[in-house]
Amino acid sequence: MSIALRASQQDGSYPRPQLLRPAWTDLSDTWSFRYDDEDRGLTEGWRQGLPAADGGPDSIVVPFPPESVASGIGDTGFHPVVWYARNFGEHELSAAGEAGGRTLLHFGAVDYFAEVWLNGQYLGDHEGGNTPFSFDVTDALVDGDQLLVVRAYDDPHDLTQPRGKQDWHRDPHAIWYHRTTGIWQPVWLERVPATSIAELAWIPDLFTATVRLTASIRGPIGSGASLRTVLDFDGEQLAELSFPVDRAKIDITIPLPRQRNGQGYDEVIWTPEQPRLVDAAVQLVSDGTVTDEVNSYLGLRSAVVDGGHFLLNDRPYDVRSVLNQGYWPDSHLAAPSAAALRREVELIKELGFNAARIHQKVEDPRFLFWADKLGLLVWGEIANAYEFSFDAVRRLAAEWTEAVRRDLSHPCIVSWVPINESWGVQHNPQQTDQQAYQRALADLTRALDPSRPVLSNEGWEHQNSDIIGIHDYQQDAGILAETYARLENRTEVLSGVGPAGRRIMIKNATLGGEQYGAGGVPGDHGQPIMLTEFGGISYAPDDAPERHWGYSAVTDADTFRTRLTALYDAVRASRLLSGSCYTQLTDTLQETNGLLTARREPKLPMAELRKAILGD
Repeated sequence: MSIALRASQQDGSYPRPQLLRPAWTDLSDTWSFRYDDEDRGLTEGWRQGLPAADGGPDSIVVPFPPESVASGIGDTGFHPVVWYARNFGEHELSAAGEAGGRTLLHFGAVDYFAEVWLNGQYLGDHEGGNTPFSFDVTDALVDGDQLLVVRAYDDPHDLTQPRGKQDWHRDPHAIWYHRTTGIWQPVWLERVPATSIAELAWIPDLFTATVRLTASIRGPIGSGASLRTVLDFDGEQLAELSFPVDRAKIDITIPLPRQRNGQGYDEVIWTPEQPRLVDAAVQLVSDGTVTDEVNSYLGLRSAVVDGGHFLLNDRPYDVRSVLNQGYWPDSHLAAPSAAALRREVELIKELGFNAARIHQKVEDPRFLFWADKLGLLVWGEIANAYEFSFDAVRRLAAEWTEAVRRDLSHPCIVSWVPINESWGVQHNPQQTDQQAYQRALADLTRALDPSRPVLSNEGWEHQNSDIIGIHDYQQDAGILAETYARLENRTEVLSGVGPAGRRIMIKNATLGGEQYGAGGVPGDHGQPIMLTEFGGISYAPDDAPERHWGYSAVTDADTFRTRLTALYDAVRASRLLSGSCYTQLTDTLQETNGLLTARREPKLPMAELRKAILGD
């Protein structure tokens, strides 16, 4: 069995890069579109086709949200209900694969609640604005043209929705941005056999020289079926294994004999400096005949914490990260193109960073492919809700589960962040229910993926965290250096009130104040400490700084260079910190504290920015 289609060599346009088939159809282009501000569409039967436009837009460019200019609309007002429609026919179906099996319709992400019809037949719905969903549309197809209709509901004032940086005000303010409503990631078709491979998940174990594969099968499974897997690195076959299939989900442990040589196993290990990817071909076989085949890839690496260090492949690794909002001026949370996602990763690396913290967003899988391919560590995060309630808990837990499930095979992701800065748990130092929720989310994450560390609450008010991330926007480099200079500063840094007037650690109130660790600090068990937000210098060249927002402001390039270098000198001098994350990669609307402008232009020459960051 050979690997003809190498997933590690794809061009970055495929919407699901770790389960690759050669044929698919992108439905992203101009669709019919209507606002439904009075919410009349359901009762008036818009699922059968959208009515004539009545003063509003009649079309949209998918997958760009209607708030963005890239969509052709650019209306940033409040429109909670929107409808889409698109016709497609035999041309699109033929391009999606061979006829005779099942036809699947995929959505990358629709914010927030989506309902879908094909030819008037209700396919189903999906709740959650950041995660993918799909439908088997085979039985809804008709002769001739097909009519696809989507209704999206996204209440801008519902604080229980995981919304991240999407502003609840009419216009963006402070650190919040324009909303992203409706479809904002690719919509696409594929044809698959009647019984097909639906999901793959890869978890490598460097220490036992194995890879765990979890595979999900869609459709009826006949007797004598098996799953055949080949792993290959740069033309060298690492493993080949066949495994009987008698149920819809199976777990396989694949041994990697060459990795038992401790002197040679580094040759195929994934790191940001050497992002080596292992190609995989997975076949479904029935009675000796291959009935389905998909291609995938994985990276052999480990990410753990121990002894106060973050360990990549069991070696201390200095995390040098940048905060990335994943927001573009013309397309908002949607990437302007597949090529833009590659360029984003390239820019981060060119600046000297080895990691990115995707902030309050589940990033497009195509970005994660380029992080895997080019070598960039990623902090995986989700958009948070702002309210604590039954609905908020249910919604975030469900969407976070889907996000972890989608992304756990990417070697670039080395940590999970379910909550940022106590968003949605603003009173957790006093409220035992919010504490329980925070701890439970961290443990849920570990249950879904035990192979990575988890930050229960990025920035402050930690409990049940594997890494202690601190957000400190101190602008005096001398004070910043003194705070984190020595290992002996640990107790002082973690106890009491920290930056922004928030506690860094909080005790588990349900245990009566127990759970104390090193130095009498609750929850301190020697975890690595990272400065996971700092800097935030607002510099808007050739513009009026008073119109912009940042944690401090400078008005000229020399001051910007001097302050940025001084802050990084302070971080580099620290013996306490295991990593850092600068705020932020790019300007975003009024938030002008980026190293680059909103259009990805450097505010200083790239070589000067890199020198400030790396110190060489």
